[in-house]
Amino acid sequence: MSRTSPEPTALVQPGGSVGLVDVFRRRYLLSLIVRKEIQIRYRGSILGWLWSYVKPLVQFFVFFIAIGVFLGMNGRVEFFPIYLLAGNTIITFFNEAFSNGTRSLIDNAALIKKIYLPREMFPVSSMLIAAVNVLPQIVVVIVIAMFYGWAPSLLHIGALLLALLIIALLATGLGLLFGAINVTFRDAQSFVEIIVMCAVWASPVMYQWEMVANQVPNWLFVLYRLNPLTVAVELFHYGIWFPLNPNGGEVIPGLPEFAAIAVAISLAFLLVGQLVFRRLEGRFAQDL
Repeated sequence: MSRTSPEPTALVQPGGSVGLVDVFRRRYLLSLIVRKEIQIRYRGSILGWLWSYVKPLVQFFVFFIAIGVFLGMNGRVEFFPIYLLAGNTIITFFNEAFSNGTRSLIDNAALIKKIYLPREMFPVSSMLIAAVNVLPQIVVVIVIAMFYGWAPSLLHIGALLLALLIIALLATGLGLLFGAINVTFRDAQSFVEIIVMCAVWASPVMYQWEMVANQVPNWLFVLYRLNPLTVAVELFHYGIWFPLNPNGGEVIPGLPEFAAIAVAISLAFLLVGQLVFRRLEGRFAQDL
């Protein structure tokens, strides 16, 4: 009896990648990178993960005493520390994911030059690590809000998840874009630091959106609402602060429509980031 020879395997060009799709095909490798970075973050720390809960608690008391009591914001905005902490939480997620995504290729230069793996994995893992790090802060905000009577509906929970999705898409897209540029032009990192510094003021974290609406022309207020960060912050306020029924609290006009636009803008940044990344990828090993 003659044996049938196995069919020849099709040859594949080494180093080929299909971008972000390839990242999620290698989910196990992605999980290893995320796990390693999280372990490094708390290596040598006695409290470890507890620091992730201590920091937002300290922030809450600082906001309550320094800004709420001394500057009188507790009297102007009901539940102001929760309002401030909710907005700060979503901006912290964006800032960490964007900043680390921009540095991710340079930080992993040795690995990139030694072996092949989808290079998009590093900005994506930076976003996932930031998401893991922000979870304890979200838990702290929700626990404090529950103390004040937080009773959300499914719509409120959906707003929180949508805010996280917008930031995840936006930060990943910007991380791909600036991370690729930063390999060749290190000035990109300084530019990102300026964006991160301005992010908290470009969205209603330290103030309410009504202050912007009352001070600027209508067309500028529309541009303000087109900012995905503004939408994400207001969705987080809607999910955490609004269920407390604060006096004078109003939803920013057109929030559902601008939320849909924010998702579209974030997806556009993700697409542009991927295209620029693929265009510059061939120079990474040389420039690193």
